[in-house]
Formats: sequence, C-alpha cells, structure tokens
Amino acid sequence: MTPPSPTVRTRVTADPDWYESAGISLAVRVGELVFTSGQAPVDAHGATVGVGDFTAQARQVFANLATVLANAGSGLDQLVKLTVFVTDIAHQDAFGALRAQHYPTAPFPAESFVQVAALADPRWLIEIEAVALAGASPAR
Repeated sequence: MTPPSPTVRTRVTADPDWYESAGISLAVRVGELVFTSGQAPVDAHGATVGVGDFTAQARQVFANLATVLANAGSGLDQLVKLTVFVTDIAHQDAFGALRAQHYPTAPFPAESFVQVAALADPRWLIEIEAVALAGASPAR
C-alpha cells in the first residue's frame, strides 16, 4: 500500500463525532503523522465525564485519544508528543501514575505539562493534545 502523501490533510472523525458541532476536527492526519485536537473529558455525545474527579477525567481523555488515534490508523502506543493542560498543577503526580500505566517503559512520549487558568468548560480539569505516528491505513 502506498503511504499517504505528506502534503494531503485528512480529517479524522468518529461516530458520533463529539467535536463536529463546534466545527473542529478530532484530529488531522498529514502523511504518517496525526495531530489531535485537545481531547477533553467528554463522552461520545459531548457530555462531561467525572465532574470533580481528575482521575476519571484523565481516563476519559486517554479513551478519547485511543478512539481518535485508532480512527487515524494509529494508537496510544504510537504517541510521540503529549501536551497536557490542567487547571491545577497538583494533579501532576496523579497524571504521572496514569501515564505510567500506558507507558511503563521507554521510549516514553515527549510531554509538556501545563497549568492553565481555565479550559473551554469550567468542569474540565484536564485536556490533552497529541502528535502520533500512523501506519499506511487511511484515516476515517
């Protein structure tokens, strides 16, 4: 199979697409790279999950990343860069423990862990955007 063109952008979706109504792509694939939008702690219908529970929200964000990446022909094991936005830096240890469940050995993804004043929904405690490698399979 011929690899995707490095100059063609392909929108990655899900069914249902929880960002469609906002006019945002869940991710965009360019060649063999996938660039995700910030994945929030929302279910497939856009409802916030785990209000007030950082760990539940972080697990939902990873589940959303897994879905988006799978639909792009990738997976969590192909992540190369995470940018993690949190509303309280005190969650860094809890996030580190969860990340270690996904990446127990090197090579670990590169990561930035940033505290922000607020996310798009005041109930959200975490949002993650990512860059991942993808195989030759087409994005959905």
